[in-house]
Amino acid sequence: MPSFQDSAVIFFLALLLFGPKKLPELARQLGKLMAEFRRASNEFRMQMEDELRVADQEEQRKKIAAMEAAAPVTPAITAGEDTIAPPSLPEASSSDVTPERIAQLTQELVEDHPHMPPPPSTPLPIATSGDLNLMPPSTGLPISNSALSPVLDAIPHTPESESTAEVTASEATQHG
Repeated sequence: MPSFQDSAVIFFLALLLFGPKKLPELARQLGKLMAEFRRASNEFRMQMEDELRVADQEEQRKKIAAMEAAAPVTPAITAGEDTIAPPSLPEASSSDVTPERIAQLTQELVEDHPHMPPPPSTPLPIATSGDLNLMPPSTGLPISNSALSPVLDAIPHTPESESTAEVTASEATQHG
């Protein structure tokens, strides 16, 4: 990149060689040539980026095809094929079918079923802070493990409906 002094010398030489009437026309032509060169270089760069993108996509397709080829093939299921094996139950006689036996078998099925949740156990606290445990909403209130628990339980609690009725009555007397 020429410095300011170099640019001034080149401008002065161009002015002497071509004259003041021809210089603006030459500058316009030079500007057009520069714009055309930029456009051509941008187009070339875009073509190169497109080719690289296509090459990357082909490479990805080849990798996916190789992974699919390495994956085990699952057999196709036809409409006439029965894929679920019938349950193998022992022959039951009429003496085995009693309400107690049905209840026992039902309980075994419920206990052994993989999609059934495990039987409910003691709920774990949601949060703990010192001796205070915040239990899930089934219990609703925090449970304290401290020595003050019996004292806190002995404090009488007013039902919510009475306290709201008292607040409403006091507001009515204040407003007038």
